[in-house]
Amino acid sequence: MSFISGTHGQLCHRARIQREPVTCTCSSWLSAKADATKQRETVQVKNTRMTRRVILSITALAALALPVTMASANADTLKKSTSESALIHRTVVSFGAYTSSVGDMRDPVVDATNNSLAVSPDERFAVATNSGSDHLSVIHIKSGLKIAEIKGYVSPRNILFAPDSQTFTVSDSARGVVDKISINSFSVVNRLPLGAGVFGTAQSIDGKLLYANNAASNTVTVVDQIANRPKTVLTGFSEPRQGIKLAPTGDKLYVTNFDGGKGGRITVLDVTTEEPQALKQIEGFDGVRGLSVNRDGDRLYAASSGNDKIYVVNPKTGETVDMVDVGDQPYGAALSPDETVLLSGNKGSNSLTVIDPKNDNAVVGTVTGLNAPRQAISFSKDSKTAWVLNEDLTVAEVDVEDREVTRTLGKR
Repeated sequence: MSFISGTHGQLCHRARIQREPVTCTCSSWLSAKADATKQRETVQVKNTRMTRRVILSITALAALALPVTMASANADTLKKSTSESALIHRTVVSFGAYTSSVGDMRDPVVDATNNSLAVSPDERFAVATNSGSDHLSVIHIKSGLKIAEIKGYVSPRNILFAPDSQTFTVSDSARGVVDKISINSFSVVNRLPLGAGVFGTAQSIDGKLLYANNAASNTVTVVDQIANRPKTVLTGFSEPRQGIKLAPTGDKLYVTNFDGGKGGRITVLDVTTEEPQALKQIEGFDGVRGLSVNRDGDRLYAASSGNDKIYVVNPKTGETVDMVDVGDQPYGAALSPDETVLLSGNKGSNSLTVIDPKNDNAVVGTVTGLNAPRQAISFSKDSKTAWVLNEDLTVAEVDVEDREVTRTLGKR
């Protein structure tokens, strides 16, 4: 860069003619530059004072994806990691509404704790996290070993595997993003900003659409996962958190509303139309949490942590047809694929209550030896095994018929 004496006009004329990278030293130009710098600093200060609502609006409307390239774990590395070797570590790009905790608040947007567990459809891997953790744990199910940690999250909320088992998504309410991560490289392949407060997620049977709750903006965003962009934002909810479930037939969406702790309600939506439409509100719960729906669409099971019950509801009419007493602080209500077993994850009593939906919702047993189980419960395709997330991010493998924990995965 060259420095030239003379008037500002001469300098600008030379810069235009010769297109040289020059710096003017005249007093008028320096004064103008100082004013411009001061203006930029003022704008920056104002930007740092944006309210939470403005941050939510900006990030929610950001419809661009941020692809992230990270080091790959090849087949040899993955094979080695399932033996006694060291963990594979990955760290995601620091990007989002809040990229770290604020003071003593891990999530300055949503004051809630939860956990999440997803098992790949091919039943090879499990991915687990909770909102108080800065990482995801990847577990190889056959060996029972934790093989990787994916770090860099602030308040991870919900994990879902794609139907082909090759990728999974994770929402982070503090960062305000949903990441798609490769199970082969443990790296982010797409990042979608959906706004601080993004929480529970559900996806269509073919994996093309993602439905994402936002507890801060009281919305559900419908995402086209092929184009990696939002399609529409649905309003009219009240603090939709982790509870969101698509019917097995794919035609109805059930969204829990925390309602400021007033008991909660479930919104039923028809998602067969281009613009999903709310059909009804199901009310009468006392702290509604996890939920499941049967294939016929005539039974919905919802955990109610306020009164230690599982509500059995006919979602077609909205009528509660039964209430089942379970353990202390039930958060989970997981229905097996063959619909013969319902498991209630009882956080307060460190247990699962086993319910038989085919026998008048009778309680047929209890599984003990767990550590604060919540909503994070997954079944094998044959319904013989259940995987339940413990508070320390280990996974209890449960023999459903014998109602006992047979081993604990992810201890390493």
